[in-house]
Amino acid sequence: MIAEALDLNALYPTLPAASTPALLQTYCRSASGEFGARAFPALLICPGGGYAVTSDREAEPIALAFLARGIQCFVLRYHVAPAHYPTQHLDVAAAMHYIRTNAARYQVRSDCISVLGFSAGGHLAGSYATHWTDSLFSTTLGVDRESLRPNGMVLCYGVLSGGEKTHEGSMRNLLGEQDTPEMRRNMSIEHSISPDTPPAFLWHTFADNAVPVENSLYVAEAMAAQKIPFELHVYPDGGHGLALSSWLTTAAPDKGAPPKYVGRWVDDCADWLLRLAGLDEAVSL
Repeated sequence: MIAEALDLNALYPTLPAASTPALLQTYCRSASGEFGARAFPALLICPGGGYAVTSDREAEPIALAFLARGIQCFVLRYHVAPAHYPTQHLDVAAAMHYIRTNAARYQVRSDCISVLGFSAGGHLAGSYATHWTDSLFSTTLGVDRESLRPNGMVLCYGVLSGGEKTHEGSMRNLLGEQDTPEMRRNMSIEHSISPDTPPAFLWHTFADNAVPVENSLYVAEAMAAQKIPFELHVYPDGGHGLALSSWLTTAAPDKGAPPKYVGRWVDDCADWLLRLAGLDEAVSL
C-alpha cells in the first residue's frame, strides 16, 4: 500500500500561510503485475469536526473501508479555525490538483475523482464541488481550472445549508468576521447548484438532532430542479456523526453500538462510485 503524509503547503506555496500545514494522507493499493495495468476511482475524504478539528473517526477508518471496495483514498487534514474561508476550500483544490496530476503514481482514474465529506466536512466537500469553477482556486494555485474538477460528491450528514437549519458553530468557525447573510447564502449548497455541479450521493438520518435532515433534502431538491443525478438515503434512526455506523467508529461504545443497518451506506456509496466510473460489473465486498 502507498501510505504517505504530504504537506500541501510545501507542495503549493501559494496556499494561505498557516502555523501548521494542510496534510494529504494517501491510502492507495500498490501496483502489481498480477492485476495488470489497472486504474481505480479515487475518493478525497474531508472529515467533519465543525471546522474546529478534523475527526479521526471520519478519516482513516473511512479510507480503509473504501480502499477494500476498490477505491483509492486520500484523507485531507484541512485547516480549521482560526483559519477561515477560503483557506479550507483552497486546501481541497490543491488536493484535487495533486491527485489528478499524480494519477499514474497512485493508479487513479483521472476522470473519476470524487470528494466526500462528513458534517462540516460535508459542507466543505459540497461547497467546493459547487464552486470549483471560481477563478479564485485556479488563479491562487496557478493551475488549469479543469484540473480542479470533482467528478462526484458524497455528502454524509452534511452541514449543507447556511440558513435556519444550519449548524451555527460550523458556519461561525468557517466564516469568522465574514459571517454575513450574503456569505451564508453563498455558502448554502442548495443555492449554489449549477450545470457544473457533479452527481451526488447523500445520506442523513431523520433523527439527527445536530444537523437537521433538511440540509440533505434541500440539496436533493435543488439538484432535481437542475436535473443533476443524485442518490439519497434517509435512515429513520441514529444520531449525528455515525461515520461507518459500526462499533469501529463509535465515539461512546459504553452507550451501545449505532444502528447497524445505517452502515449499509458504505456498500451503497461504493457501488455508486463504481457505477459513476462505468464499472457496472464491479461488486463491492
